Amino acid sequence: MAQWTSAVGAGQLARLLGSQQDRPAGPGTRRPPAYRALADGIRLLVLEGRVPVAARLPAERELALALTVSRTTVAAAYEALRAEGFLESRRGAGSWTAVPAGNPLPARGLEPLPPEALGSVIDLGCAALPAPEPWLTRAVQGALEELPPYAHTHGDYPAGLPALRAMIAERYTARGIPTMPEQIMVTTGAMGAIDAICHLFGGRGERIAVESPSYANILQLMREAGARLVPVAMAEGLTGWDVDRWRQVLRDAAPRIAYVVADFHNPTGALADDDQRRRLVDAARSAGTVLVADETMTELRLDDDVEMPRPVCAFDPAGSTVITVGSASKAFWAGMRIGWVRAAPDVVRSLVAARAYADLGTPVLEQLAVNWLFNSGGWEQAVTVRREQARQNRDELVAAVRRELPGWEFEVPRGGLTLWVRTGGLSGSRLAEAGERVGVRVPSGPRFGVDGAFEGYVRLPFTVGGAVAEEAAVRLAAAARLVENGGTGGGEAPRTFVA
Repeated sequence: MAQWTSAVGAGQLARLLGSQQDRPAGPGTRRPPAYRALADGIRLLVLEGRVPVAARLPAERELALALTVSRTTVAAAYEALRAEGFLESRRGAGSWTAVPAGNPLPARGLEPLPPEALGSVIDLGCAALPAPEPWLTRAVQGALEELPPYAHTHGDYPAGLPALRAMIAERYTARGIPTMPEQIMVTTGAMGAIDAICHLFGGRGERIAVESPSYANILQLMREAGARLVPVAMAEGLTGWDVDRWRQVLRDAAPRIAYVVADFHNPTGALADDDQRRRLVDAARSAGTVLVADETMTELRLDDDVEMPRPVCAFDPAGSTVITVGSASKAFWAGMRIGWVRAAPDVVRSLVAARAYADLGTPVLEQLAVNWLFNSGGWEQAVTVRREQARQNRDELVAAVRRELPGWEFEVPRGGLTLWVRTGGLSGSRLAEAGERVGVRVPSGPRFGVDGAFEGYVRLPFTVGGAVAEEAAVRLAAAARLVENGGTGGGEAPRTFVA
């Protein structure tokens, strides 16, 4: 019986390998043999999760033709991968990817490090800050006081607690978007909201248009739902969307769904203006595409002089085109897994009905805690603290990276939690791998793209500041030196860092 569970075609593997950019060799730098470079490239694809573990690789002859190299080169690369534990083979069954004993499986997302690893590794993978206190504790205490009446019920509220739905609707109305509670469904985080939307509108094989780059975990969610992702390049810098390109893609590809982050885009930090929002909604309406607007970063305006545009749904008064997703996770705390959907009442009813076959509902206690924050004014106070912390972290991280890595390029966003950095020609995948060896965890650009795009980028979140930010930049510079020197292993051991 074959040991592989999926297959990678020769053309697909060639495209993925071709997306890996190598820095030009400097004087005195020796290039690795062709077979070694090929083996390293495949190993990186496995470690990045872009080629799954237990995926059957193409036959040596097929891959040699696709790469226009000799079959001997491919055979030697496969043999090197077998020796290192990244490939297994059996006569008649072919060869499939693996990971050596003791190596973690590729995350394929941006999961946070376990707490026990935080003493020696600086985690720049997860764009989330610690809970703002004392507001978390107060919110939970307030929720416990409100809990007894709900404890006498079955506890299943597929649409969300009526009080929280009404409060979220009031908050949209206060922003100038008249909203009824019937237009709100409370979900288990923004991921739960988008998962529900994708299953309702984007069945297996459906096209979904996405910004390029876009949020890595959402892209992976959509892939695993069987969607066909259609990337649409962002405009240069922090200027938001290229709406003409969007209009063309929506017209030509006719995607069922389009997913966008208008407010402090993850990962670039871009902020789309009113005109871009109006034109994109018009284009989606004309194409019959459902536009999913992710507002999870909306409240993280870090510079006081930024004038926030109107919500995307403000340009869809009939409510037939835009579905809005919000969350408490970024603005308050990632451990508060409360999200919501704002949509037309018939869409909300369909989402609620489908929930009977998913998670049935969101935990009551967390809903009560968020409702307490909204009612008491604690939300606004906590978000103010969160903005100040993220602003200070941003400024300190930017200063540290500019000092330690002057060749890296980026524009400083006015809000959000992430810095999108061009790495001076270095491979983001190789930087991520080298970073693990020197004690800094950083996600590479291809996680945020489709089919290997953005190899020359990494994403840095505003989750560390002060001495930790300085140490993170020092370790990133050490990782960059490893990559520049062609090193894939060794290097100094990570130092234990106490914040």
